[in-house]
Amino acid sequence: MSHNFELRVYYEDTDLAGIVYYANYLRFIERARSEWVRSLGVDQAALKAEQNLVFVVRRVEADYVSPAFYDDILVVRTCPLKITGARLEVDQTVLREETVLFRSIISIAMLTKEGKPGRFPADIRTKLMSAAP
Repeated sequence: MSHNFELRVYYEDTDLAGIVYYANYLRFIERARSEWVRSLGVDQAALKAEQNLVFVVRRVEADYVSPAFYDDILVVRTCPLKITGARLEVDQTVLREETVLFRSIISIAMLTKEGKPGRFPADIRTKLMSAAP
């Protein structure tokens, strides 16, 4: 089961050539992951306040396939691959219509606000697993 997040490329997202600046793809996929988690009913602010836990990106594998340009409408497709007690792996693809522009595999961990390793609470793990294929 995947989640789709649509966005438009603004001038501020591009470089001098009008092409999306490479680092902005990381911003796009971050927004999409946040909306995906929200759509599953996970309140990250409450998680931090009530359980002292936050999601953190541990690893990013990125493949830039084709450029996006100013005013393009893009879709970020987020699909969970696997989850363990302490790690979530997510596939994220940025598309313009059916053209793949960017692919990534993101490894996410849970930390305490103090930066110590944590584990996914059972209820959140269940929600995340329910979205996995």
